[in-house]
Amino acid sequence: MTDTEAHLVNAARAGDQRAFRQLVEVHTRPLHRVCQRILGDASLAEDVLQDAFLNAWRGLPRFDGRSAFGSWLHRIAVNAALVQLRKRRPELSMDVTEEDDAAAPLLVHSGDGPFNHAAGQQFGARLTSVLAGLTTAERTAFVLRHFEDYPLDEIASALGCNVNACKQAIFRAVRKMRAALAPLGSAP
Repeated sequence: MTDTEAHLVNAARAGDQRAFRQLVEVHTRPLHRVCQRILGDASLAEDVLQDAFLNAWRGLPRFDGRSAFGSWLHRIAVNAALVQLRKRRPELSMDVTEEDDAAAPLLVHSGDGPFNHAAGQQFGARLTSVLAGLTTAERTAFVLRHFEDYPLDEIASALGCNVNACKQAIFRAVRKMRAALAPLGSAP
């Protein structure tokens, strides 16, 4: 945690709403991106993020600083997204076989030039489509592992399953991704 962030966190813990607003502004974009990938819906991700920030504001007195503020806030946002998933789809478990129809849009880095831009757009569109075709458990496990770099035990805990079931969900997601993306070659 930087000195500036530590100062803002201490001010926010003392009740300074402006300091908390500055912290929210710094973290909104990356947190929205992960919530959108998990939920597959930008407007729902915004709602979840508002709930997460409210929970963070209320929970500031319990923030002990053992982890970075951003990590703590990230965990709150991911948990809020998972709670929303369970509300929308109560059968969320590692045994889900029904495919989720929600897309999870991704930002595509286009590189330089029109060819790379077109290739990046095509790859991004296919990746979004493949993510949408994964089960809710597979998509969530894949996003948390490969986009957010969560450890397996934390993903398993978030999904309410054991580590082996979590590994299987990630493996199935990777296998489906490879099969669907193989015709495009490697990522741009």
